[in-house]
This record gives sequence, C-alpha cells and structure tokens, in this order.
Amino acid sequence: MGETGESPPYEVVDAAGFVEAMRRLKERSGLTYRELEVKAARSGDVLARSTIADVLRRSGLPRPELVAAFVRACGEERHLDDWLAVRERVAAEQAASPDGPDEEPEAGEARPERPRATTFRPTVLAAVLLVPLLALVAWSLLPDSSDDDPDGSGAPGTPTTSATGSPAPADGWVTIRPSRTPDLCLTDGRDRAGAYDSAVAVQLPCAQASVPRTYLEPAGEGLYRVQWHHPQLGKGCLTVMASGPVKGMLEPRNDCAHATLFRLLPAGAKDTAGYSLRPVGGRCVGIADDDTAVGAEAVEERCTGGADQRFVVRAD
Repeated sequence: MGETGESPPYEVVDAAGFVEAMRRLKERSGLTYRELEVKAARSGDVLARSTIADVLRRSGLPRPELVAAFVRACGEERHLDDWLAVRERVAAEQAASPDGPDEEPEAGEARPERPRATTFRPTVLAAVLLVPLLALVAWSLLPDSSDDDPDGSGAPGTPTTSATGSPAPADGWVTIRPSRTPDLCLTDGRDRAGAYDSAVAVQLPCAQASVPRTYLEPAGEGLYRVQWHHPQLGKGCLTVMASGPVKGMLEPRNDCAHATLFRLLPAGAKDTAGYSLRPVGGRCVGIADDDTAVGAEAVEERCTGGADQRFVVRAD
C-alpha cells in the first residue's frame, strides 16, 4: 500500500479541524471516492464513496471505524493509532463541553440525542431522503439545464425516432418518473433493507431529487445510457446489479463504457402511458413489489406490461 507522507494531525483542536485534516489526506493520496471505496474493500473495510463524500463536506466528528477505514485506504496505516488517538482526544473534549457538537452520523443515520450511549438507524424514509437533501447545497457546481451535451453526443432535449421506428424520448437532461406517481423521480437513494452501502436508484419526490442530475445519453441503434451527475461524486451510469444483496437493482457506476444500455419503448399505443425501460439482454425495469411508496427501489424484473413498469421521461 502506498504512503502519502501525511503525519497525524496532532495540532487539531476540534471536529472541524479533524475533518479538514482528512480532506488534506485525501488530496495527498490522489485517490477518488470510488478508488477509496475499492481500496477499503480490498482491506476488508466498508467505506462507501457516498458516505465519505458526506463526511468530508460536513464539520462533525466521524466515527472511529470510518476514520480507521479511511486512513487505511489513503495508505497511512502506519499512523492509524495516532489518527485514532487524536480523534478520541477531540471527542473527549467535545463530551466535556455541554454545548459541544455530537459525533457526525454516518450517511443515512440520525443524529443521536444527548447523552450519547448508543447509535441507532432511522426509518427507511429518512435514510433515502438524506443524500439528495445534503447534496442540494453543492448543486450550483453542476451545469445549468441549458448547457450543452456533456459528452458531445448531440443536442440534448431533441425528440428522435428509435431504430424500431417508434417515437424516442427526448435525450439530454431529463427526469425519469414512474407514470403512476409523476411527482416522484428515479434518483440516488438506499435500498430499504439496508443491505448495501452504496447508492441505488429509488423513487423520491422530484422536488427533493435535483441531485444527482439525470442525463439520457443516446448510444446508437435506439439504445441509451442513463447518466447521473453528482457535484461531489462525479458522473455515474446506471448499471443493473448482477449479484450481491441488491441483485437486480440499479447502481450508478463510474465505468460508463460497461454500464447497462437501455431501450426505451412506448408503453402505450400513442405513448400515453410513458415508456418501458428494457436493459439490453435483460427484462424490464419496474418498481419493487409494485410499490408506489417513497423510497421504493427500481429493479429489473419479468416484463409484465404492468403500471409499475411505465416511466415518463421529461426534458429537465
């Protein structure tokens, strides 16, 4: 494992300073959030890229297990004990102050009440709503909806005709909405079972789902990639998970060249019922358990023509 030359932040006096030292360590490591996640996994740690991105843009004190995984992933395992000692000193000083801030909760966790004795997970709704709400503060970093195609694939928002001769949806910046619940959008969230640390596609209120932003990229022959653009995490393309605890769900992956390609076919005779999303070589995308609830996951499932497999694609 490589070394960054970063010494433990002995000079740190508060949680904000500790997080700033973590930011410097990441910069010196030269690793992306995705690369940190992969390196942590190789060491047997869990360090979801969305979690560390949230931690590094806040000022609360991260949990010791997250600090340990982060320091190891950055190549500073030889200084791990010292990093944890500094973290514990700051935590002790916070605890001694009646008005001091709490430890920073992990992404998807509620902030515990004083006095802190245990950590608990909130309801699923709170967990899936947390990520897009936190990301709103950085939304100005993304291009405006009138910006050009980010990948040079053509003018966005232009209706075309698919290779099958059917009307194609407008590409470019879009929202993808279940046709039964048009106030909900497919966006970044967490699986309701809490079985997976990374983001998957779920349906959330569109007003709270402006981050990440969705870009429908034509890939030729009537096929599309569904890109998500996040101000901190960069671009990811939705990929149907082939295995693991969220098999069949859709995860944004950095490797867009190997992401799932989708065919969008009108679900009604006159496109009154939206589009069906069909992964190439797969089945259809629908909503898990035919659910209309906030936070329900998008999944690949047997094509039924059911209402839960129809989506409205709107230019954003």
